[in-house]
Parts: sequence; structure tokens; C-alpha cells
Amino acid sequence: MSPLPSIIVFLLSVYAGTRTLGENTEESFFKLCPPTRCSKRGPTIKYPFRLNTQPAFCGLEGFELSCSGNNTLFHLPFSGNYYLKEISYLDGKLYLMQFPESNCPLQDYMSLNRSNSISDNSGLLAREFSLVKCNQRIPARAEIIGPIDCLRNVDNDSVYVMDAGTPMNKLPLNCGTFKTAEIGVGGNSVDTAMAAIEKLLRTGEFMDGWNWEAVGCFSCVKAGNYCGFNRTSNETICSSPRPQSYNIPIAIGTSVGGTILLAVVILFIYRYKKSDNDKETQLKIENFLENYKTLNPTRYAFNDIKKITGRFKHKLGQGGFGSVYRGKLDNGVPVAVKMLENPKGNGEDFMNEVATISRIHHFNVVHLLGFCYEGTQRALVYEFMPNGSLEKYIFSKKDQSSHCPLNWEKLQEIAIGIARGIEYLHQGCNQRILHFDIKPHNILLDHNFQPRISDFGLAKLCSKDHSAVSMTAARGTAGYIAPEVFSRNFGHVSYKADVYSYGMLLIDMVGCRNNTDVTTENGSENYFPEWIYDRISQGKELGLQVEIEDDKEIAKKLTIVALWCIQWNPVDRPSMAVVVQMLEGDLKSLDVPAKPFVS
Repeated sequence: MSPLPSIIVFLLSVYAGTRTLGENTEESFFKLCPPTRCSKRGPTIKYPFRLNTQPAFCGLEGFELSCSGNNTLFHLPFSGNYYLKEISYLDGKLYLMQFPESNCPLQDYMSLNRSNSISDNSGLLAREFSLVKCNQRIPARAEIIGPIDCLRNVDNDSVYVMDAGTPMNKLPLNCGTFKTAEIGVGGNSVDTAMAAIEKLLRTGEFMDGWNWEAVGCFSCVKAGNYCGFNRTSNETICSSPRPQSYNIPIAIGTSVGGTILLAVVILFIYRYKKSDNDKETQLKIENFLENYKTLNPTRYAFNDIKKITGRFKHKLGQGGFGSVYRGKLDNGVPVAVKMLENPKGNGEDFMNEVATISRIHHFNVVHLLGFCYEGTQRALVYEFMPNGSLEKYIFSKKDQSSHCPLNWEKLQEIAIGIARGIEYLHQGCNQRILHFDIKPHNILLDHNFQPRISDFGLAKLCSKDHSAVSMTAARGTAGYIAPEVFSRNFGHVSYKADVYSYGMLLIDMVGCRNNTDVTTENGSENYFPEWIYDRISQGKELGLQVEIEDDKEIAKKLTIVALWCIQWNPVDRPSMAVVVQMLEGDLKSLDVPAKPFVS
């Protein structure tokens, strides 16, 4: 007879008893949620804050802290992690310092989610300031701070901070408002506020506050006591800070112990009914998600995903992996939600994408905001790219006489951005990231047509010390897969496989068409890379409907760089760092390579 019913009855009976014991004592809160800290010199962590290792009822929502070594980290939605230097429980203030991952503190500060109902700026001067973008630098003025170099774009526009109340007619005609936000800074005058913003630009250090009256703990903390929360009566509670005696039976007899036991029952039933293969997959992915729970992406429930997408109302596209839907977070931020349909049995693609992209922070790589793993439902939540993927622009020509929708300067700008993103994947992370699926469909474009590399389902991580990686099967998309991925006769598989894929992508951009679907001027179909190599090696015009001389140089430069990248021998291909230099350099410094392929 199966032992399952007996085990369930036992666990549920224990849960019922412990739940009653835990809910009938207010002291259980202070025993399960004692003040703690990440290090001897770190700030004391107590209600309304809690460590992420403590039960959820130990603190209020949005007040979760985590430890990184001896440092205390505070995570703010869509802004990232901050070092928490001090918590002043008497006046309700935090002293935060910008996390090193960000190189533009003011931009992050202006994007903070300050909508929490208990958040308050009392005691701070809250004013509206604008980010102003000008085509050229302007002389220093009393009401302006800047320029902010980390916000300059590729056109060398300069961005300044200005009091939003200052009339725009005081600025040159080439200036315009870039972004406006309310910023809380200490002080009681505009001059003091501007000085505080200047410090924020320089150091990234600022303070935020919360309202103790709204929390209901002001009198308790003022008297030097510990404040807490009774879930049964739904009221704040107060206790003197004398040492508490702990014992295991009482701790187990609290509601959190009961909750854990109930979760064990549910997990036990679920795993009991699964097949052996499903059990292994479930445990594998759950363990993986547990290891990554402290990273920036948020884990959403499937009900949250349905709410974000409006029950999958607006479909953006369909691929072999599943469907992509447009959505919106609670704070109004637009997102793209990729639903993985019929995922691989071992969840490899899902874990690959979450693990890989979670550690990437680069302008030319799409940002993962969250994910969902609930039963068979798997989803990835990305920042929304309003201009879609590159392929719909370069494959949109109806006939060979029509022009590509993107001009040559923009194509070159996109090519450089993609190259920088791949170079970062190869050299900018602790471990080298090989994408293995670089193609126009996986290049997304933001509102300024700046490129973002996406779709890391086939990616592999490898050490920078090892030039070759092992592979059990070819991966990628036909037409963009490097020869050595198909056959080891061409060489070892390495990061040079991404270089090859990038070269084929450049060929697509130059021809403004799919490289395997080409018709030359005499009407016969040829392999486009071979056709264009013959023309450029013989000094002929490329025949790409290019009329402006500067555009001809860009087209020729992109073509030569592409031919270097698609050399069949991986050793002959340049690294992506060299590719960036070639694209940013002068055409005269580029030589036409040897014929890159076998006919």
C-alpha cells in the first residue's frame, strides 16, 4: 500500500497544530524575525525591513534586503541594486550608494519606482527637473548642471540638468526637453537642490525616506523599542529590545513552519504524480531558479503574466520557440513577453536564456526584466523594442530596384552597435558568452533604431582561457552557421562562430535581402556572398542601387568587413574587437581578403 496518504495526513495534522500555536502568540514575530545584519559594521535590519533569507512576514513588501559579502544591498525596481550604508529608524531615512554596475547615477535615480504607498519624501525638497538635450555644448548657467557625459549619444548631443520651471527660451534654439522627473533632494532652496543633484551626478549617493506614521511604528521606535506586525490582528506590535530565548520547538510551532510544511505537502503530491523524467526536470529547474533568485530579473506567477499581457491580447510575432506578446507592467513600462511553447524536455533553452542574459548589462543587448516558470508555463519578460526586429527592414524590398528602408548611415550605425554587443559577450563578462544564433531576426531595434541582441536560448558559456568549446550537435540557423559547427574538418568551434554569423548578417544588410535568395542582373541565381566577392575583388561597382559617394564607401566597407568575417577557416577571421575597429576606421585602411569560401 502506498505510504502517501499516511504522510499527507501526518503533515497536515502537524500544520494545523503549529498554525494555531504560531498565530496565538505575538512573541513569535520577534523570535522568528530578530534584528540582524550582514556584517558587524553593517546597518541593523529590522521591521519594516527584512533579509531575503527571513520569512516574508518579517518586513513590508518592497523593503527586502540582501547580503553580498559584508555589504547590504537594497533592490529598487527597474533601477537595480544599491549599497545600503545606513538606516535611520528614528527619522525614517535610508542612505544609499549607487551600485558599481551603473555608470550613470542620475539616469537611474530618475527612473526609480517611487509608487509604494508607504514611501514618502517628507523632509526632502521634491522639485521637477528636466533633462535637456542640445546639439552643441552651451556655456555654464546658474540654473543648469552639465553636461552629463554618460547620457551623450552617438550624434554627440549634450544632455544637461535644468530646473523644470526655467523657460526654454533662455536656452539656445538647438535644445529640447529630453526627460522630466520629480527628484527629492535634501535642502530648502533651489541652489541647495542643484548642489545635491551635482553631488548625485558625481558620486551616485543619495537618500530616500519612508513615512513612519503610515507604518504605525513611530511612537514605538521613538521609545527605543522594536516594532513588528501581528498578522492575526493586522496591527503593529511593540516589544522591548531585551534578548529573546529561542528554542527549536517554539520556532517550528509558528505559522511560517506550518506554511513550509504545507508547501512540502503540495510539492510531495506534485512530484509523486510526475514521471521520473518530469521529476528530474522539475527539480533541476527549481534548483536553478533558487540559485538565481537574488539577480535583478523578477520571477512572476503565470497569473501575473496574464495580467501583464492583458490575457495575451496583442500578439507581436510567432517563432519556432513560441509566441511574443506586448504587455505593460503595473508602473506603465511597456514590455515584450515571450511564451515558450513546447519547450525542450530538460528546460535547457529556458535556463540558458535566464542564466546568460541575467549577467549581461550592455546597451546593445536586450534587458531581461523578469521570467515565469510555473508548471508547464514558461515565459521571459523583456524590455519592449518598438521598431521590432532588423529582418523586417532589410528583407522588405519588393523588387531589386527598390531601396532599403534604412539609409546607409543608419545601417552602418546598426552594424557597429551589433558588433559592440557581440564583442561585449566575448570579452566583457567573467565568462565568454557564445550566442550561436546571430541573425537579423534576433536583432531588435529601439525607438532610435539602436540595435539590441536578443534570444539567448542557444548560447553557451565558456572560459576565456579555452579557445575551443565542445558541442554534441550543430546549433543555429541555416545560412548563418559557421562551417566548423557542421564539420570539425574546418577547425575547432570557438567564439569565431559568432564572427561568421555576424559576417553573414552584414551580407544581408549590404544586399538588403536574404543571402540565400539572390538574383543578379542577368537573371540567374547565385550565392550572393560569392557574387559580391567577385565584383569587389575585380574592382567593379557593387550594383546595390547606391548613388551617393559617401554611401558607396559605407557599402564597400561593410562588404569588406563581412568578407573577412565569413572566412571558412576560423583562424583567418578577426575578433569582434578588431571588427569594431575596422567598421569605425577608414575604408582606405581595409584590404580585400582572400576568397573566403569553397565554391
